[in-house]
This record gives sequence, C-alpha cells and structure tokens, in this order.
Amino acid sequence: MNFVKLQATGNDFVLIDARTKERDWAKLAREMCPRRWGVGADGLIVVANSSVADIGMRIFNPDGSEAEVSGNGLRCLAKYVIDRELFSGFDLKVETLSGIKRVETSVEMGKVNKARVGMGMPRFKLEEVPIKAELMKSKEKQIPVPVLDYPMKITDEKLALSFVSIGNPHAVSFVSGSVTAFPLAEVGPKVEDHPLFPERVNFEVARVISHRQIEARVWERGAGETLSCGSGACAVAVIAKLKGYTNSEVDIILSGGTLNVEWDGVGEIWLSGPVTEVFSGEWPR
Repeated sequence: MNFVKLQATGNDFVLIDARTKERDWAKLAREMCPRRWGVGADGLIVVANSSVADIGMRIFNPDGSEAEVSGNGLRCLAKYVIDRELFSGFDLKVETLSGIKRVETSVEMGKVNKARVGMGMPRFKLEEVPIKAELMKSKEKQIPVPVLDYPMKITDEKLALSFVSIGNPHAVSFVSGSVTAFPLAEVGPKVEDHPLFPERVNFEVARVISHRQIEARVWERGAGETLSCGSGACAVAVIAKLKGYTNSEVDIILSGGTLNVEWDGVGEIWLSGPVTEVFSGEWPR
C-alpha cells in the first residue's frame, strides 16, 4: 500500500488514497503512527470519495479512534489531492465528519505550499461541545453559555477552562507564565479523560503575548502532545477574542510553527499556514 507523509507546522500525517480500497483503518493507524515501530505520525488520513463534496476525508488518531476534523490535516489533504491531480483546481470542498470544509490553496512552482481552511462556526452549547452539564458545579441556576473560565483543579494546577467546539471538543486555559514550563504531559491526559467530557477533549494551554500573538501548547485526545493543532489554534483564538485579549486576526505560536487564525466574533473561522510533503513510501502489510 502506497502512502505519503506530510506535515503542517510539525503536525504530521500519513495519507493514503483509499478511494478504491477497504481496510480496517483504525487498526492501520495503530500500526503506522508509532514513531519507533511504524512510519511515525500524529494521525492517519484516508482520502475517500464523496457524493456531496469534491473529496472526502477520514482521520484516525494513533490510538485508532476516529476524529471529526483536523485543520492541519485538511491542509495536508489539500496539498496531497491537488499536487497529485486527484482534483482539478486550487480550491476544494472536503467532506468530514463535522461537515463540508472549504480549502483555499496557494501554489509555488506548481506545488501547494500554503492553505487556508474554513473551519466553520464555533459552537458553545454544552451539548454541542459536548459537556455533561449535570457534572458542572455552578452557583447560577442556569449555566451561562459560552462557558468561560470554568474552575478545575488537576493535580496541583488550578485551571480556568473555556469550552468550544471547532467541529471537535476543546478546553482552553490561559496562563500568566510561559506555556513551556506548564506540566502538559501530566495535566493533559487528566483533562482529556475527565468525566465532564463524554467524548474526551482536546486541551490547550495558552499565554497572550500581544493583541496579535498568542503562544500555545496542545494536548490532543488520542494523540497526546503534538507540535501543532489547527483546530486547537482556532479554539485558542476564539476564546481569546471572546475574552477581549485579541482582535479579529491573531497568530498562534506553537512548538512546530505559527498558524494564523481569523474570526470576527460572528462568522466562520479561517485557519492559514504552510504545508510540506516529507516523503512517500510503501507499507508492506
């Protein structure tokens, strides 16, 4: 089986053209994604046919769980599809589990080098994130939406979590100190698997540098800490905008690079950043 590995600000994926293939993709993700025993990736992206969009995408985490969407994954898929002429044109619509997403690409020397993704509207209702409302402690009779700065103590860390769905669930906590020193490996999995989140959650820790820049680290459900996360960057930008930290456009600085997010507080979120092909190969099993 032929595959291609791509990365978008260090968030790397194995892509397979599965338009004419059937496999146990969850099992394959568990085999291919480990960095010492497999190809090494943050996820497996399966290129699929679609009757409602130009192309379909399924994405599987290293633990085999299927994710609804990935902003960086969409940018990788767009490069894969356009560079290999599986689709004619430079802008495409992709069917995902969280709906149809639009991708606009930039081309240099005949190859896609950047992509801008319409990530849809952020959602804040508890059932949309989702969150188990019955487990939330609140002094008010009705929990206000959006939920901002919900207090949670994990190990010795006092977190103020804000919740949003970017087609997948996110919990964002802003801190005053550098995110580099934050014990993400210890706190991340405990937030991910907290009973409050019936479908687990992606966890972002962020610090405001200026009204145009935020630094962040991401713990992704089913993958652990990644160098970058597109939907996570969008979640950070949305919560920052709601809290008055930033304007409508902000750069999210992650370990693997910088992503640009645009959100006017009303409409669709747009995510932009570079994308690169790393190598191609053949999986023997």
